Formats: sequence, structure tokens, C-alpha cells
Amino acid sequence: MGHCSWAYATERDRAYHDTEWGIPVHDDRQMFEFLTLENLQCGLSWGLMLKKREIFRTCFDNFEYDRIAAYTEEDVKRILSTEGMLKSERKVRAVIYNAQCYQKIRAEFGSFCDYLWAYTEGKTIVYDGHPQGRVPVSNGLSDRISRDLKKRGFQYIGTVTIYSHLQACGMINDHDEDCPCFHRINTHYPVMYLQPDQEAQMMTLREMPKA
Repeated sequence: MGHCSWAYATERDRAYHDTEWGIPVHDDRQMFEFLTLENLQCGLSWGLMLKKREIFRTCFDNFEYDRIAAYTEEDVKRILSTEGMLKSERKVRAVIYNAQCYQKIRAEFGSFCDYLWAYTEGKTIVYDGHPQGRVPVSNGLSDRISRDLKKRGFQYIGTVTIYSHLQACGMINDHDEDCPCFHRINTHYPVMYLQPDQEAQMMTLREMPKA
């Protein structure tokens, strides 16, 4: 059995694929880290996100959302002056604002994970055709979640970004059918099998995941 084709790009990609991508996340700190990486990735390569991940962790206090939500202008300056950090003030401010929105969802639902996983009744979705490589860039589920998060104030949170997040945090199992991770997830976690959900017309074979 082989791995998903993109997992062979670099050792860093392989480690991320084997130990993180698609494994269900039920910890709010980790979920915020994954979501923030999606936000920062917009317009850039995912490989760059993995390469700079430790810099992001340093800049954003290991993605502790309560600390980030309380950041001041001095923190914005500190982050932007960090060597190797992305020089996008808009994205840095979006991370801070998203942390504040994240707190509000936690206050309403108990945890962000509870809020998000309610969309799939706590189960990982395996869509018909996806394991064979017919993977879309977005679908009806990512549309619905994106719309709701935007209403709640989140930024850099379009449907394509959200679809990638659902793949990364294990709500959708988009590993290839001959990948050991595909079967491992289906065996060890609650799974539901569904038909494609109003998916984007352009279907693509997955190369490197957007998130």
C-alpha cells in the first residue's frame, strides 16, 4: 500500500501527512492552530506554512487563543519584526481578531470543536469518489461552515480554505484509498459514508493539500 502522492514531496510533508493530516482533532488549541495555518496560507504554498510553522508558534504563543485575543499593537509590531515571519499586517491582525471570535464561539457552545463537529454529528465523512482521487476544492459543507463563520466575524475563511481545514482536522477523510492513513482513520474513528455534497464542478486529483 502507498501513501497519498503529495506526501512524498519532502520529509516535512511526509511527517505531516503520516502524523497529523486527516486525524480527527478534538482539542481547541490544536484546532485553532490548524485554522490559523489555513488563514496564513491564503495565497501562499502549504509547503511554506510547514516550513515556517515553528516561527508561527513562537510569534503566536503556540496558538494559545486566549493570549492572542488579548494582543496589543506592540504584539503586532513584535510579530511583524520577527525574522522569517510573513510580512502581512492584515493576516497578523486577522489571527488576533479570529482568536476573539473563537472565544465567542467557545462561550456559546462550550468549545470550538463542539461547534464544528456538530456539522458532522461528531463523525468523519468519507465522500463517494474522494478516495479514488475525485477531490473537490470545496463543497456544500465547506460553504455552509464558511458562511456561518463569516457571519460570526472570522476573516480569511472562504469555502476553499474551510474545505482544506475540514480535510486537515479529520472531518473529511480525503486520503487516497490505497493510503494506510485512510484505513487507519476509518478503523479507529466514527465514520459516515455520504454522496458528494454539492461539490465544486471542477474536480481535481489532489497534489499538495491547501491545508
